[in-house]
Amino acid sequence: MRKIGLFGGSFNPPHLGHLHLAKTVHDVLELDEIKLIPAKKPPHKSDIKYISETDRFAMCEIISELYSWLVADDFELRQNRVSYSYYTVKYFSELMPHAKLFLIIGGDMLSSFKTWFKWQEILKYASLACIAREDGEYENLRLSAEDLRQSGEIFLINTQSFAVSSTKIRKMIEKNQNYSCYLPEKIVQYIKTRNLYTGSEADCIK
Repeated sequence: MRKIGLFGGSFNPPHLGHLHLAKTVHDVLELDEIKLIPAKKPPHKSDIKYISETDRFAMCEIISELYSWLVADDFELRQNRVSYSYYTVKYFSELMPHAKLFLIIGGDMLSSFKTWFKWQEILKYASLACIAREDGEYENLRLSAEDLRQSGEIFLINTQSFAVSSTKIRKMIEKNQNYSCYLPEKIVQYIKTRNLYTGSEADCIK
């Protein structure tokens, strides 16, 4: 049975921290493939300005080139609705009925997972692969994981903290600071060529 990870997010832009998390989950759970799935309308980040879907997906394709098992997928971008994980795991479960699915989430999402849209249905379609940073977060997440295990399969995966976020990178670009250490070189060049995140209203959509 193939094991497939589903890694969603705004990826605005995708960075080395995302890549680090994906590789950690891939190696620990011995996944065959991880799908990088940029969200059309993230349910928890409605106040953030986004560059075009075309640019976000293009950068996901670029970062996916770094590993043969990482594949960018535009499923959520093709839907005209809020990007709830329920619809995503249901779609891939029906598309690949013989695969075992793992929904990859950050530790900060686990404690609020029961507030997610149709969270119990999500656990019927996929196991959760939750990233716990090695700064004491693992112990704090164990109770949340135990509670959710009554409804589905939960994996807690320890990894080192990677001190970067898309928000930090966007702010650095606006301030004309050097951000290249946080991104693959090809994505740095893509951002510069397309003049993204410069603070102009032309390159962002609300």
